[in-house]
Amino acid sequence: MFCNPIFLTFLISVYKFSFIARYPAFYKTWLIVERLQTAPRDTELWHAFKQGDQNAFACLFRRYYSVLMQYGISFTVEVSALEDCIQELFLELWQNNSNAEVRSAKAYLLGSLKYKILKLKQKQSRVTEVHEDMAFELSHDNFLIKSEEDRQQTLRVVHAINQLPNRQKEIVYLKLYQRLSYEEVSEIMQINYQAARNLFYQAIKSLRELLS
Repeated sequence: MFCNPIFLTFLISVYKFSFIARYPAFYKTWLIVERLQTAPRDTELWHAFKQGDQNAFACLFRRYYSVLMQYGISFTVEVSALEDCIQELFLELWQNNSNAEVRSAKAYLLGSLKYKILKLKQKQSRVTEVHEDMAFELSHDNFLIKSEEDRQQTLRVVHAINQLPNRQKEIVYLKLYQRLSYEEVSEIMQINYQAARNLFYQAIKSLRELLS
């Protein structure tokens, strides 16, 4: 398959400066609206995309660009470098003819982006070993805030989450904000199912103590 560079550049230019990408606090509202519409399921889009459907590819890009931006920026990556990682990810995705089974497009994309960020940080720090335990910081921009009371509560919760170890912060984000299953979290964080359950349990236990 071959992706028209002009086509991909157009998609990136639209979303790079979009309101949703720059202000992720409003992503949750946008996601609710999108789900209310008659939209193809990820599995249908993925299958069509693997058959060479450029429209399906564009739909996947639109659906997950902001999600990838939010997740990636939590690893304290510069926006320009993160945008490059996402562009590279989608280019490789289109050009890759692999028929490997993908159970969750969202988990696959998030996991692939995380790997690229790991490699980027490895290159920047000039180390030979890639560490999974990267710095992870949650922002209140990840939450929809409707009132001053909501803002205060959100800031309190975010502050508590950011006191957790990096891996616990990440799994709280993936489970509670992105609403991923343990299977999807396991794929992204490269841990087994039971380890994901245990990590999330410990994170919630610690959060309760911090918020009590």
